[in-house]
Amino acid sequence: MNSQDQLFDAAPPAGAAAPAAPLAERLRPATLDEVIGQPQLLGPGRPLRLAFESGRIHSMILWGPPGVGKTTLARLVAGVVDADFVVLSAVLAGVKDIREAVQGAQAQRQRGRATVVFVDEVHRFNKAQQDAFLPHVESGLFTFIGATTENPSFELNSALLSRASVHVLKPLAPAELELLLARAQALLQAPDLTDAARDRLLAFADGDARRLLNAYENLVQLNPGAAAFDDAALERALGELLRRYDKGGDQFFDAISALHKSVRGSDPDATLYWLARMLDGGVDPRYVARRLVRMANEDIGLADPRALRLALDAAEVYERLGSPEGELALAQAATYLALAPKSNAVYQAWNAVREFVERDGTRPVPAHLRNAPTRLMKDLGMGAGYRYAHDEEGGFAAGADYLPDGMAGTRFYEPVARGLELRIGERLAELRALNAQAKKPR
Repeated sequence: MNSQDQLFDAAPPAGAAAPAAPLAERLRPATLDEVIGQPQLLGPGRPLRLAFESGRIHSMILWGPPGVGKTTLARLVAGVVDADFVVLSAVLAGVKDIREAVQGAQAQRQRGRATVVFVDEVHRFNKAQQDAFLPHVESGLFTFIGATTENPSFELNSALLSRASVHVLKPLAPAELELLLARAQALLQAPDLTDAARDRLLAFADGDARRLLNAYENLVQLNPGAAAFDDAALERALGELLRRYDKGGDQFFDAISALHKSVRGSDPDATLYWLARMLDGGVDPRYVARRLVRMANEDIGLADPRALRLALDAAEVYERLGSPEGELALAQAATYLALAPKSNAVYQAWNAVREFVERDGTRPVPAHLRNAPTRLMKDLGMGAGYRYAHDEEGGFAAGADYLPDGMAGTRFYEPVARGLELRIGERLAELRALNAQAKKPR
């Protein structure tokens, strides 16, 4: 058996936790080869596999949805280097807890022992709390591991990201969930599930190992003495939660895709329908609120800047009222977004400029755009020739250049002829005409 096969070995792991512990904890892998899933990180020659095998563990951010093994991998990291394992929850911890973790790591270092500090939901720490880790990660006092379900690029400080590798974890595939279910069945010595019940349970788990194990444990406990677990038994165990989650058999990402496309297609009726389907299916309304904010940015943009504010207001209203009252604010925002004029001009421009900057060299800032707070910098010509727009006719320095040398005339943003961008486009055309006139040879 090769190492890839061992990753998905369905045999129950040795050394299970005490029977009183939840099933998910009792089945937590004790070795790397017991881990199910994440072959892109743990397969032969892959980044984390190499780190584990070499014993050279680095600070890292584990980014992925719930129930895919972030905490498990962090614990295994600590085991590889025989380190003290300190767990902080960013939901509950503060600077005081971080300080205590640092003091504990210093004490362990004096004893010749390493420390791994694991921060769950690290995106919930504010900038100051994240900054508190930096000097200690830099000095190697401890290995830092953060777990997050949110995009680290947006939620974590760039300084912290530069000191930690980001590893992306994926939801477990149905075949991987089946292997996990086989381990659970063997550990509990439970009867088989019918094919229909197994398929429905795997769909309910939606790639989340913890969700699968909690549901299966509930199924076993509520059906003692059953010869087999069928679809009816599964419904008795999970009840309304199961019905709402997979009502109609629609998949989560298909539903959010339909909602987004309905908004983009300016169909308020379809928008409200898919919104209701998602909320009835048990989707977290906060997730829907975040997606509405994204739609306002991506598909409406400057054609109607009020759309973004309305989406943010709806998210805030839901936080204050909760369900079901707060859902009306989401419905109002979704309807407004569907009816608003559409523009992805800024979205396209932003993607284009990011791609350009990524492949382009680091162009120097032109001298006339540089700040010159000292005499020396002024003597070197910094700031010379800069035209203060407020002092110019119409508040516009016609003919002035603000891009780096060699990029004059480069355009990224082209407004559409809809909504407010219609007027923005007219103004931009006027400014560009003034620039062209000012640059004509005299």
